[in-house]
Amino acid sequence: MKKLNFALIGYGKIGVRHEVQIKKYGKLKAICDIDKSKILKFNKTEINVYDNIDKLLCKEKDIDVVSICTPNGLHAQHTIKSLHSGCHVLCEKPMGLSTFDCQEMINTAKETNKHLFIVKQNRFNPPIIMLKKIIDEKRLGEIFSIQLNCFWNRTNEYYHNSWKGTEKMDGGTLFTQYSHFIDLLYWLIGEVIEVQGYRKNYNHKAIIEFEDTGTFVLKFANGVIGTLNYTVNSFEKNMEGSITIFGKKGTVKVGGEYLNEVEYNNIELFKIKNLPKGKPPNQYGKYVGSMSNHDKVYKNIIDVIKKNGRIATSGLEGLKTVEIIEKIYSCSKVEF
Repeated sequence: MKKLNFALIGYGKIGVRHEVQIKKYGKLKAICDIDKSKILKFNKTEINVYDNIDKLLCKEKDIDVVSICTPNGLHAQHTIKSLHSGCHVLCEKPMGLSTFDCQEMINTAKETNKHLFIVKQNRFNPPIIMLKKIIDEKRLGEIFSIQLNCFWNRTNEYYHNSWKGTEKMDGGTLFTQYSHFIDLLYWLIGEVIEVQGYRKNYNHKAIIEFEDTGTFVLKFANGVIGTLNYTVNSFEKNMEGSITIFGKKGTVKVGGEYLNEVEYNNIELFKIKNLPKGKPPNQYGKYVGSMSNHDKVYKNIIDVIKKNGRIATSGLEGLKTVEIIEKIYSCSKVEF
């Protein structure tokens, strides 16, 4: 089977992760980053190097898939350009910084008859796969409530001299740190129709333009109520990323630092056991991200394009994550 040709746009820390998987599942033909120093190592290879996405898309005529790993605020622009050039697109999280931009991306994919894949790797965590199965099989009975807790550490150094922390390119803590977790709220429970809560910047006032802490109450269309508590102020290191669901026939908590452990399960006539070991988290030097499941994301791309498989996370699902974040942010102002 002929390998798919990929172009990689953006070669920051997450771009490096994509490079590994592209070379495993396809062929990396071209790479682009405005910072030429990041891509010097490719100059004497078969991979073509660019510092401008328009030049890459104009000159590279045999690219099948473009992987977008640029700052959040550029995802929509770069995705739309790539789709118009005749390529399928894999876009990193968050899909965009507004539902308007996300809808434009979806519309362009339809117009160009190309696939739009969105990275949502937490869906591939073994405990989350099991939790989704339990919910779909109605083993918890009527679901009453859900709690989502995200307690990580991000220092001022993480944001220093970076697009991270800016409203224009980052968008907010829920976009950059926790959009994978927000995606799971929608995937597991459904539409959010009402939000109330607060957000505040306690410990990053001089370095970021939005909150470092938030707490919210969510009401879902199916009657479930939920709470969202998050911060990047956990002392020295990540503490927890967890989802707890309370149902009439059972209670389950998936936790650990990054949704990698079943911490509690008490379900009528059912026991979660013998889950496969998940991947370690993405390591970014002095901080840690979500579970490293990009291999499964790229395998899904191959399955869809080569074998007519089903997209693991569609553009519509990516939009729903952004829609929930917009509702959360629109109901609250940041206190500094």
